[in-house]
Amino acid sequence: MKPTIQVLIIEDDFRVANINQELVNQIEGFHAEAIAKTGDEAIAFLEQAEPLPDLVLLDVFIPDRSGLNLFWEIRSAYRGVDIIMLSAATDAKTIEETVRGGISDYLIKPVDFVRFQESLLRYKDQKTFFSSKVDLEQSDIDRLIGRQHIGVIKEDMHQGDLPKGIDALTLSDVLEVLNTSPAPGVNAMETGQAVGVSRSTARRYLEHLVSTGDAKAQLNYGEIGRPERRYIPWTE
Repeated sequence: MKPTIQVLIIEDDFRVANINQELVNQIEGFHAEAIAKTGDEAIAFLEQAEPLPDLVLLDVFIPDRSGLNLFWEIRSAYRGVDIIMLSAATDAKTIEETVRGGISDYLIKPVDFVRFQESLLRYKDQKTFFSSKVDLEQSDIDRLIGRQHIGVIKEDMHQGDLPKGIDALTLSDVLEVLNTSPAPGVNAMETGQAVGVSRSTARRYLEHLVSTGDAKAQLNYGEIGRPERRYIPWTE
C-alpha cells in the first residue's frame, strides 16, 4: 500500500475547514489528518503528533495570533513539515514573506478544486522526486526551481496552450526522456523515475504526447501477465 501524505488544516471557519478536508480526502494519496481552528490548537497538535504531518494548509487570518507568526513558528520548530498557504490575503508583502520562508504554494481563496488538486499533486510529485534521488544534477535543480529547459519543448508549446493538469516544464522533461531513451521506448514507471514524478503522473503526460502526435503507444506481450504499455517517439 502506498504511503499517504498526512495533512493538517489550520482554518478558523469550520465550514471552510470541512470543505478543505473533503477536498484533500478526494485527492489520491492524501489524508486530512486533523483540523486546528487556532494557532494554539495547531501547535498543541504538532507537539504531540507522532509522526508529524507532512503538510500544513495554513490561513493567514486566524483568531489568536498572526498567521505569519504561526507560519514562522512552524517553519522554525518543524522544518520537516511543508506549508501551503490557503488564504484570502493578497497583499504582496504577505505573499513575499511566505515565499521567502519556503512555502510549497500559495492559494488564494476561494480556490477552485482543479487548482487545489494541481497544487497537492505537484507537492506529491516533488516528494516522490526527492525520495528517488541521492544526488541531483543541474537539470534536476533547474526543474525544481522552475527554470525552463531551452529547446526541449516545441516553440509553439506554451502553458496557455496546454490542458489543465499538464505543466509545460514537466512536459518538457517527459519529452526529453522519451526522445533520448536508448531502449525501444519507455514505460510510465521508467519515465516517472527519470523525471521525478509518480508513475500515474508520468502516464498522464505520456498519454498527452500520444494525443498530440508526439508519441505513439504500443503493447508488448513479452512476459506472462499484463501486457506492458510502452511509448515511443512518433516519426514520420
